[in-house]
Amino acid sequence: MTLAPRVVLVYRRSEYEELVARHGTPGQAAFFLASRGRSAAEVEGRHRRQAAALAEAAAAVPLDWRRSRVERADLPRFLFEPGDVVAVVGQDGLVANAAKYLDGQPVIGVDAEPGRNPGVLVRHRVDALPALLQAAAAKGGAVEERTMVEAVADDGQRLLALNEVYVGQPGHQTARYRLSVGEDGAEAQASSGVLVGTGTGATGWCRSAWLERGAPLALPAPDVPALAWFVREAWPSPATGTSRVHGLLGGGRQLALTVESEHLVAFGDGIETDVLELAWGQSVRVGVAATRLRLLG
Repeated sequence: MTLAPRVVLVYRRSEYEELVARHGTPGQAAFFLASRGRSAAEVEGRHRRQAAALAEAAAAVPLDWRRSRVERADLPRFLFEPGDVVAVVGQDGLVANAAKYLDGQPVIGVDAEPGRNPGVLVRHRVDALPALLQAAAAKGGAVEERTMVEAVADDGQRLLALNEVYVGQPGHQTARYRLSVGEDGAEAQASSGVLVGTGTGATGWCRSAWLERGAPLALPAPDVPALAWFVREAWPSPATGTSRVHGLLGGGRQLALTVESEHLVAFGDGIETDVLELAWGQSVRVGVAATRLRLLG
């Protein structure tokens, strides 16, 4: 017997919910906002709009389909099924948060607050969801496959990201390591860490590093299997060099980094609570991931 399709709704707590959880009551949250010159009405209004979008998205799922929902904080513990259709209701960044836990499932980005989000990844209004769900379940519709980046440590730890992977000190202090690209020899470096980003990430953290360098290379497009990498604030010394501070990875080439500090980490898309822990002497390789984000256009 064939199981009915399952739709997984991905969302995150609103700012209002986080404030109430932190301060205990709506009244205390409103007092906190007022003491900082902000209006509780504005925050509550955004919360209501987000809740309404999530309720409308849930109502769009056919009655005979299976359904589930997962809050962003629970994504590391949620088990996605291969045949899931994933509807992300929220902001562009929430798609990146979910992408690292997927393996080819189609993703529909639903903008919970049209006009407030750029809509690069959450590009659909909630009223378009019924038709999009049917198309995804039938394996139809236009699908945009976006490149992802993967970091793999020598002990088997693995990390996926849609935007970028950062390797460096947990507190963004000076990291010491040996860096090589492909078959090139390694260079000892001391820096604020290394960023390796996709074409999707080229609009964020990697773009700031790219602009600071004076745009030294052409950043890849989101669907191109290539990555851009940047060393942040490389420090020259008698023992460390600065000859390799940016470049492109494509054609199966990887960036390899061997730790020469007591403790480094690698994390993706700014989520510092989901990291690879790297000790002295360990190595990590970063390159294009075999997994791609399948985003319904």
